[in-house]
Amino acid sequence: MSRINAEFAPISAAFSGAPECFQKRPRGLLAALAPALLSVFFCAMHAHAQEPQKGPVSGLPLPRYVSLKSDRVNVREGPSKEHPTLWIYERAALPVEITAEFETWRKIRDSEGAEGWVLHSLLSGRRTALVAPWKKEPQLLVAEDHSTPVAKLGPGVIGNLRGCDGKWCRIAGKGFDGYMQQENLWGVYPGEKFD
Repeated sequence: MSRINAEFAPISAAFSGAPECFQKRPRGLLAALAPALLSVFFCAMHAHAQEPQKGPVSGLPLPRYVSLKSDRVNVREGPSKEHPTLWIYERAALPVEITAEFETWRKIRDSEGAEGWVLHSLLSGRRTALVAPWKKEPQLLVAEDHSTPVAKLGPGVIGNLRGCDGKWCRIAGKGFDGYMQQENLWGVYPGEKFD
């Protein structure tokens, strides 16, 4: 049988040379329970896949958003001071995403997708967000009724997240406080809710 034809051969042909014990159909209790056992197995695997991964050091979810604590943060190639500095962030409160942990180091990713390692002491659990850095036009900030305009915020404006309901986030900063659609913010996951 050629390789191409073998791919389309009936499954029974694959077992034609197998020992007799593998050629028989299962009978009795095992045959009756097999579908239920498979269902339980796949449900358990799905539930396990839904659980958020926990950081091995902090025990906190990975990935997760945090912000830069300082206005000068060295980003290194690896998790030690012996690794070279790749670049320096000079913007306190910038949101970043922690993707990995190693001892006192955290691997982070920024809104442009750049990754590197920083000391955990230079990060804050305070949630901030960037206004649509991928868009060119300002985004509308509205009042609590989600329709009355309050301001327009340009791409890259940083604000403190006060809470999100899965569709809207309350964001505040110097001279503004209002609600923005969650899809127009970087620093919060789609559908994420928190107070």
